[in-house]
This record gives sequence, C-alpha cells and structure tokens, in this order.
Amino acid sequence: MSFIIKVVGVVAGLFLLQSCIINNPKKQECIVKQIVVTQIYSSNAADIFFKEANGDFYYINRGIERDLKVKQLEHKVMGKKITLHLYKFWFGLESNHISQLGLGDEILFTEF
Repeated sequence: MSFIIKVVGVVAGLFLLQSCIINNPKKQECIVKQIVVTQIYSSNAADIFFKEANGDFYYINRGIERDLKVKQLEHKVMGKKITLHLYKFWFGLESNHISQLGLGDEILFTEF
C-alpha cells in the first residue's frame, strides 16, 4: 500500500512540475501589469531581468538568445512605465515570466 502511495505522490509531483513549464502562452492566460523600470540586467542563462523600485523583478526567458540587447532595452525603458503581460498558471499563481513587453503603443517583445 505505501508503495502505491509513493508512486501516486511521484506522479502528482511530476505533473505539478510539468504544469509550471511555460510553453506557447496565450494573451488570455496572462495578467497585465505596469511597472517603472529601475534596473535591467541579464543572467548566465541568457535571461533578461527588469526590476522595479520595490525589489520585484520580471524576466524574459532566454532574452539574449532571442536577439534582445540589454543596453538597447536599458536605453529605451529605464525609468519609464512599461506594460508587462505575465503568465498566470492554471492554479492561480502569477509568474514573473514576461510573455509580452510594451512601452506605450510599441511592443518591444512578444511570445504571442
């Protein structure tokens, strides 16, 4: 009996982890948030991070590999209010994953 419970637990854990991978996001699966950018930086994993004054940060997954340039983005959005589309998981949690980044009417990055 305990073997079956362990197997069910492992399968449930794998399902939960798989559900946290963001593939092919849709606009209707996102929430829209506006922030003022206080810092932009990249990671060793090629992600690009956007930080706001309260310490919260959001990222474009593999942004460097998508030919986005940190210096260009920094010049364009630093200190300005940007609009983010952030993926929202089916279980209700909002991610920090940027699916779309806009400045005014201009879309600087999108996965849609």
